Amino acid sequence: MEKGLTLPQDCQDFVHSLKMRSKYAVFLVFVVIVFVFIEKENKIISRVSDKLKQIPQAVADANSTDPALILAENASLLSLSELDSAFSQLQSRLRNLSLQLGVEPAVEAAGEEEEEQRKEEEPPRPAVAGPRRHVLLMATTRTGSSFVGEFFNQQGNIFYLFEPLWHIERTVSFEPGGANAAGSALVYRDVLKQLFLCDLYVLEHFITPLPEDHLTQFMFRRGSSRSLCEDPVCTPFVKKVFEKYHCKNRRCGPLNVTLAAEACRRKEHMALKAVRIRQLEFLQPLAEDPRLDLRVIQLVRDPRAVLASRMVAFAGKYKTWKKWLDDEGQDGLREEEVQRLRGNCESIRLSAELGLRQPAWLRGRYMLVRYEDVARGPLQKAREMYHFAGIPLTPQVEDWIQKNTQAAHDGSGIYSTQKNSSEQFEKWRFSMPFKLAQVVQAACGPAMRLFGYKLARDAAALTNRSVSLLEERGTFWVT
Repeated sequence: MEKGLTLPQDCQDFVHSLKMRSKYAVFLVFVVIVFVFIEKENKIISRVSDKLKQIPQAVADANSTDPALILAENASLLSLSELDSAFSQLQSRLRNLSLQLGVEPAVEAAGEEEEEQRKEEEPPRPAVAGPRRHVLLMATTRTGSSFVGEFFNQQGNIFYLFEPLWHIERTVSFEPGGANAAGSALVYRDVLKQLFLCDLYVLEHFITPLPEDHLTQFMFRRGSSRSLCEDPVCTPFVKKVFEKYHCKNRRCGPLNVTLAAEACRRKEHMALKAVRIRQLEFLQPLAEDPRLDLRVIQLVRDPRAVLASRMVAFAGKYKTWKKWLDDEGQDGLREEEVQRLRGNCESIRLSAELGLRQPAWLRGRYMLVRYEDVARGPLQKAREMYHFAGIPLTPQVEDWIQKNTQAAHDGSGIYSTQKNSSEQFEKWRFSMPFKLAQVVQAACGPAMRLFGYKLARDAAALTNRSVSLLEERGTFWVT
């Protein structure tokens, strides 16, 4: 009887023991799950922390990130909701920074209230959907660059500068060749970069005499840059103040560099003409700078025509050539003169070959244009250049081209941009002695073959209009 009474009590103890063990098991499973979840959360936050640590300090400083949003080293102090909030604020600041640097961010769809708030926080920017382009017209003297530069100068939404590097050449002297040539190229490149970023103050270090209170009367060829002669950059005229390079169509006070820099930032695009950039490879840092969207248009011309034009425009520098031409004897030209000519042609050829190879850093950013093609079809070439640059061509530019390329008589002055372009580009053939053409052809043969300029066999071929000295070529650029 006693055993029968004890059996149920044992069962009860057994069942109670099972229940207690089950509770402990469930608790242990729950604890394990919690630890697994915490471990995964820590790993996620740790990876995000590592990514955030890779952000350059300069960017963090520029965004003025709140210290409260910076993750702790073990990343265990922030919850996922706090991390999401940090990301949202950081993304907003990065968007503002990209706008300040001139880079168009990818804007996601947002609510109307959020969109309005974002617009109020953003600095002013051009009212266009496309990115800001930076166009460099790269040429040498007497290749028609002043004329082609007007294609960009005449468009109202482009801030155009005419030969700003002239000031650097006048201030910093480098001997040609070797390390000195490389040194000058680096100086030109660094100044060019700042100008594309609308830091026009960099020019003040090279303008003589030095500007006072950011005012100068000595900006080279100011009148050839419409952006420097229009409101609000054109300040009221000041009597008895002499400005060496004044505006053409209106009277303005001395150039206010601050107003010019502000106008540059307000324009949708930036273009610049330079005949002092010779080595294309030095432009790689500009092409790779995320703040710039660089497009390089290299303008070339028949070297025979270039020399003929330079001998007229810069007569003092070519006295040796003229003396040689006037000499009845057959003595050759001094070798140093020929070597200088050959070096110029080779420099242009090497830069063009690099551009046409389209290395990765230059792919889609380089276009080669022959002046002769522009002269024969200016409107067509203008459209091609604008298409390459990714900028819509306005009727304003088209009207200017129509009016200034069909003039009955060429404009006066060596820098005139008013001419009958279809007749102008071959005038050199009828004034150049054949023996001078022979020297150029011997020194510049490789460059002439690359650009499609035919050699003249004799004096009769040189002056015969029915004999073309220009090979028909398609466009010289690849996208």
